[in-house]
Amino acid sequence: MHQQTFSPTTGKTWYNERKETKGWRKGRVELNAYLKLPAGKAVTTEEVKQLLERYRTALGKTGEQLGWAYEQAAFPYTVHEHDSVLYLQGDNRLYKGMAISVRTDGEETFIDVALPPGATHGDKGKANEFSKWIAKTLGGELHLFSGRTMTFNGA
Repeated sequence: MHQQTFSPTTGKTWYNERKETKGWRKGRVELNAYLKLPAGKAVTTEEVKQLLERYRTALGKTGEQLGWAYEQAAFPYTVHEHDSVLYLQGDNRLYKGMAISVRTDGEETFIDVALPPGATHGDKGKANEFSKWIAKTLGGELHLFSGRTMTFNGA
């Protein structure tokens, strides 16, 4: 039997056999943060997925230098893509997950990061870390979960 799952960023319901996604219910988003990219700069979901992979690689290299599995501790998620939304599913009980999507409004491009109901403090911390890293990489205006805004020039 398939599990019904809701995408907080697109408003669509999709189906997944993984029980861990059961917290994504229609119409409920616990917290949302977004990065507004500089004028004229655009990215696709595939490019964000590549940035996630680059982020994981950097964490893996840090782990090699430290001599332990830092990547798994720093990024405890499995990435699934459905309908142009990246779902990061927590790999253990300390992390539930998050959703990342790209949207446009006219000529402006936004990268949204949404936490599901019941997201842990760990999820919020990891989402903040990744959001700040991607903002440093791409530049733009990062609107955090707390409502604060940070501005980055990009790499």
